Amino acid sequence: MNLWKLRFSMLGTLSIIIGLSTLFFTIIISLMGISLIVLPFIVVLINLVQWLLAPYLIDAMYRVKETSKSENQKLYGMVEKLSEKSGIKTPRVMIAHIPIPNAFAYGSPIAGNRMAVTTELLKTLEDEEVEAVIGHELGHLKHRDVQIMMFVSILPALFYWIGYSTLWSARYGRREERGGGGAAIIGAASILLYWVLTMFTLYLSRLREYFADSHSATTIEDGPRKLSEALAKIQYSTGRMKRMRPDSSGFSSLKTLLIADPDHAEADAVAIAQIRAPMADQRLVEEVLRREVTTIDRVAELFSTHPNIVKRLRALQELA
Repeated sequence: MNLWKLRFSMLGTLSIIIGLSTLFFTIIISLMGISLIVLPFIVVLINLVQWLLAPYLIDAMYRVKETSKSENQKLYGMVEKLSEKSGIKTPRVMIAHIPIPNAFAYGSPIAGNRMAVTTELLKTLEDEEVEAVIGHELGHLKHRDVQIMMFVSILPALFYWIGYSTLWSARYGRREERGGGGAAIIGAASILLYWVLTMFTLYLSRLREYFADSHSATTIEDGPRKLSEALAKIQYSTGRMKRMRPDSSGFSSLKTLLIADPDHAEADAVAIAQIRAPMADQRLVEEVLRREVTTIDRVAELFSTHPNIVKRLRALQELA
């Protein structure tokens, strides 16, 4: 994947969903001639509806089904125990039938909190590593990351709407009206501010991953080691699957929720795969930590919802 394609793919779910949906609705509203004053209320309403209904859409799109204690006693027991240690109510335990090892937490006031692991995660990781992943996801729920990121995302969306609406009005409005140049400047400035706010939102998204990692590391005995091994194996296994199985791609729209960014996994797996012999879990972690964080890695991280995997594992080493 070339650098520009990588950068744009790493803008994340936030910019893709909000950008495309707001552009679509802006065109409709501009054609209908709705006042610019109404736009903020429409944006907030759309984002609130999206937030409330998102869990049901995620369940449908990614084949997520709830599991019960009788169906999966071990997994359910882990979630119950760690929820109690985290001081939160046990979320609904879900299984996502998608062909990559990963996990995510999500929810809304009407759907309740949910924590999902994929079938491939349960096949790929050992029980102690699954426990560390669950601790990370419960950290997101404890810190209310779903709610925080939703409300933070409204601000870039507002300026996107205002910018494109103003630019459309200036370009296609009646030419005899004055002030078209000023409207164009306001529109361009709003779009610029949208991108600036989006960068801050992505930075906040990366911070919340560090906080969730910290929650897992401090809640679980020997958490830093267990989560480090889990993250390294997730990236390595996902990268190999993406090369061998076409159906393991196409989950970029979900990556802002996932514990690890699948778009990075293929490059990480290639870098680690220099060793031909089977690797012990700690050897895999050591191979990731041995990688140098290049300037390109740092620039790419600016456009990512998740921290660079090397920096992330180093942070866990410091917690250990």
